[in-house]
Amino acid sequence: MNRTPAARTRAAFASVAAAGLALLAVAAPAHATGGTPTTPTDLYNEYRACSTDQAAPVYVAGRTGLTVEGIPGHTDPNTRWITEQFRAWPVSDPSQVVTAERGYASVGNEATATLGGYNAPLRDGETYAWQARTVDADSGAASDWSAPCYVATDDTFPSAEPTVSSPNYPAGQRNQGGTPITLTFGANGVSGVAGYAFTWFGTFPVPGVSTVGEHGIPQYRDPYETSPNYFARADSLGGSATVNLMPPYNSGLLVLRVASLDRAFNMSQPTTYYIAVKPDAPKVTKVSNSPQYGKQAIFKLTPDPDLHAVSPVVSYTVERLGQTRSTTTVKASTSGIAELNLTLDDPYGDVLLVTSTSANGWVSQQQWWSTGGTDTSPTVTSDVYPENGSGGGAGVPGTFTFTPKIKGAVSYTYSVNWGEGTTVKAGARGEAQVSWTPTDSGWYALEVYGTTKDGAQTAPTDYFFTVN
Repeated sequence: MNRTPAARTRAAFASVAAAGLALLAVAAPAHATGGTPTTPTDLYNEYRACSTDQAAPVYVAGRTGLTVEGIPGHTDPNTRWITEQFRAWPVSDPSQVVTAERGYASVGNEATATLGGYNAPLRDGETYAWQARTVDADSGAASDWSAPCYVATDDTFPSAEPTVSSPNYPAGQRNQGGTPITLTFGANGVSGVAGYAFTWFGTFPVPGVSTVGEHGIPQYRDPYETSPNYFARADSLGGSATVNLMPPYNSGLLVLRVASLDRAFNMSQPTTYYIAVKPDAPKVTKVSNSPQYGKQAIFKLTPDPDLHAVSPVVSYTVERLGQTRSTTTVKASTSGIAELNLTLDDPYGDVLLVTSTSANGWVSQQQWWSTGGTDTSPTVTSDVYPENGSGGGAGVPGTFTFTPKIKGAVSYTYSVNWGEGTTVKAGARGEAQVSWTPTDSGWYALEVYGTTKDGAQTAPTDYFFTVN
């Protein structure tokens, strides 16, 4: 009588089961237990739930081995540690059994092992079946093997980089910004492409990273479902994907890198797509008097008209650079105009970076505004001890005069050789004089900063001189 293919598969499977029992050794007993081990549950491969359908295996990269896991069980509630065994074989050649074992596995929690690896790699392009069972290290009793799980190994990277095109932001020309960027990724003739990874930041994210839930059960996150800002599933195997993206920043030249992914998440060489965007930064106008240190200034923020026509500007983000960094959001009127009140008090000059945000989320390019490098440090002079020169001598007093470069100085704080500071009041015109007598000859440093009536502190002046 002729055997059917299914009958032959069952016969081969029975042979493998018998071989697996002989191949896997049982750890030496440690203590007596009652009850019996139970077949592992919650089987996962590469942190994804196993497939019991041979026609729909989980695709994995097998070059470094196959990570498998399951939760071993035991009917004795006092049993805490158990052995979990795994075995795998290519469906096309069930005699080639690969085994692995996890000793001292915690009952009721995922136990992990690796089938194959660098020394005995799984064969590329094969469908493998694998099983797990629980073994009582004391009695030697073993549970039944689990139903087979199926994986397909794929260690071949997509052979060509993807194609990238855009109907509303074509490459090679400057485009009006303000609308989402429509992009179509193509497989470039590679039949095994299952999806695409893309990034504005140069480095591609890692797909399929999992978290761990209760009892160590992997919580797999399908990147195509959970990370649409980085991954797009192809509409069919070897097909294309279309996305609508808002760039996270807008420098005027946007650079997007795109790579193809196969079903095992092997990545192709990337394609780089350049998008040129017309200038769309807002206008920043200071409408109050000339910048006065320590005083509040009023700014008018006006949107780029072409950008505002595409999608109305609803707010502005103002990033302040300098010693004290801050970020402020200002709401715009229906016309897209906003007013910003800001105290200019950075001792080295105030710098603002301003972007507009449209109703659809588009962020404009940056507008730069600054006070022009205002020097707020006081001027220091001396009749006896000239700057970067020598004079006087030990016991010879000298007068030092402090003169402001800005309005509103009410006091000065000075220190010699960066010692304890001394504060003196300023006169009506913001000037002050101090007398100082050195006790020794040598090199000295005088540091001076001023304070305004509004409490703003100026940049310091470092004045160096030598006592004869």
